[in-house]
Amino acid sequence: MKKDFILNNKINMTDYARALRLIEKSRYILIITHVNPDPDSIGSALALSNFLYENRIKHKVFNVSSDLPQNLDFIPRFDKITDQLPKFYDLAISVDCGSYGRLGITLPKDIPLINFDHHKSNDDFGEVNIVDPMKGSTAEIVYDFFRHNGLYITKASATALYVGIYDDSLAFSLGRCDELTFDKVNHLVEYGANPSDIANKLLRRDSLAKYRIIPKVLESLELYDEGKVATIYAKEEWFKETGAHNRDCEDALDMIMSMQIVKVAFFVRVVNEVSRISLRSKEKIDVSKVAACFGGGGHFNAAGCSLNTIDIEKARKKVLKEVLETTKK
Repeated sequence: MKKDFILNNKINMTDYARALRLIEKSRYILIITHVNPDPDSIGSALALSNFLYENRIKHKVFNVSSDLPQNLDFIPRFDKITDQLPKFYDLAISVDCGSYGRLGITLPKDIPLINFDHHKSNDDFGEVNIVDPMKGSTAEIVYDFFRHNGLYITKASATALYVGIYDDSLAFSLGRCDELTFDKVNHLVEYGANPSDIANKLLRRDSLAKYRIIPKVLESLELYDEGKVATIYAKEEWFKETGAHNRDCEDALDMIMSMQIVKVAFFVRVVNEVSRISLRSKEKIDVSKVAACFGGGGHFNAAGCSLNTIDIEKARKKVLKEVLETTKK
């Protein structure tokens, strides 16, 4: 395997090194992105995929659904992601999966799993767990895997990692971004990632349907606790009327959080016959605790969960009760 000359390869046997040894010993690797994949999961997976491809290591990048965010199609090897499991694999790598259930499949018990993640809810379900909730993205952790092992980062992998870091940090605006994050981003640019090109491809390829459904979602806004708590929702018929995809209305939650008065907001919509809840907060309000009440998880200021109902109003009231109790503590 090609090595990055910048780093000394003589390091202690860490989890990064253990992970690399498993990769080097394997004959066929399955890389797993999480259910409803986001740019961090896909970027992390494709960074590893490009590395494996360049080193002629057989592998597949898997997602349980064929419904992928098409605005990421510029990342090298995006077109190789499949919803078909290979007949044989002797190593699995999960990326950005906050719990085992987020894989969307059950792995054979004899298959070792490398678990790359940055969610506080992660319970170390892998044989090797490279998990750091203090990192702003899983892509940062995959970057550390490359650097700690002295592995060369090509332009393709640099692009994929930059996408993951950029998107999961909300364009470097979250508190988890620190000087180390920007050091990594600087290196990725040196390795060939193009910041303006990536930003343009992520931000300036919206569908017309997005701008038809977002006004409907914003119209659903309700405020509580003197405006500190906000809720929004999207009805199933709105997607049929506008032709929008669930991903087309995700920006609505960030728009609500941009209001100065709002401290906590959540978004309810039906996905795959369950009510999917996305929660966001500012300051010292831990929405991961709210998500945990419903079997979900995530980060301090960004979390999610699902309720087993297609009744949006019922789901909204249940979550709202927990949110209001959390804000009072």
